[in-house]
Amino acid sequence: MKLARPDVFHPRIVLAGCPALPEGDGDDAGLVRALRDHGLHACWMSWDDPAALQADLVILRATWDYIDRLDEFLAWTTRVPRLLNPPQVVAWNIDKRYLSDLSAVGVPVVPSAFFAPGEQVRVPVGEIVVKPAVGAGSVGALRFSDSSKALAHAGMLQRRGQTVLVQPYDPRVGDGETAMVFIRGEQSHAFTKGPMLPPPGGAPVFDESGTYAEEQLQPAEPDFELWDLGHAAIAAAAAHLDVSTTDLLYARVDVLGGHDSPRLLELELVEPSLGWRQLDESIRRRQQRRFALAVGSALRGFGLGPLSHRRP
Repeated sequence: MKLARPDVFHPRIVLAGCPALPEGDGDDAGLVRALRDHGLHACWMSWDDPAALQADLVILRATWDYIDRLDEFLAWTTRVPRLLNPPQVVAWNIDKRYLSDLSAVGVPVVPSAFFAPGEQVRVPVGEIVVKPAVGAGSVGALRFSDSSKALAHAGMLQRRGQTVLVQPYDPRVGDGETAMVFIRGEQSHAFTKGPMLPPPGGAPVFDESGTYAEEQLQPAEPDFELWDLGHAAIAAAAAHLDVSTTDLLYARVDVLGGHDSPRLLELELVEPSLGWRQLDESIRRRQQRRFALAVGSALRGFGLGPLSHRRP
């Protein structure tokens, strides 16, 4: 292709999927167009494609097989010249033990106990959720009312070398989780995620790729108390990692409960679905334009603005 302005630098941007979803799950389908409308050219590519390492910027979007290739994936994040979100953010956030770090500085989180392989697992009385501390798409997550079955599942995860996360089941899950999306630290939009885990004895239904549990989503307009919790969680994470909130191209904050006592369930900084399809077309285009502008700003921060490689 002959460029109309050969003196203007055109960074190579990759939206990273995985072999089962090399172009994502469809939710991000409008991002390439949004970036192109902003003068940025992007393409989809599986994260393990060697060509991804040649990109000027890689944006993690659907790398949902990392749970089975963790060491390989984390090593790859350090070899990518420029990654969003940054590799140190990925390494911290990929393990749900980050919830303990956030709780320690006062962020209200769903009570969470972690048990490394070889440690004795303790389960509270009542219904609980047992899942791997490193996981995506609800893989390995189950609800239990029988403590012996919960311990058996936890033991199975530990024998696989996984740290186990045990949480009391919060009945407010029945009302859905509120997922709030932030772009460079500023609130963008929100949606509600219906319950993914069936009652004890059942297992989640996964999509054809097998990488994530199917979800029931719908738009949401959270109360400001929930947005405040989202801002607090992102600020606490940025402070812990010694980065700015603007260094986080995207974040999704999943919260249980309403304005009276919301609690953080997850802070997703690696490759969360951003729920674009829950927005009507005009709002979706506007917010995806904000995403594209944020990518452009990040490129300038990396010294990769349109005139950064211009010849004198």
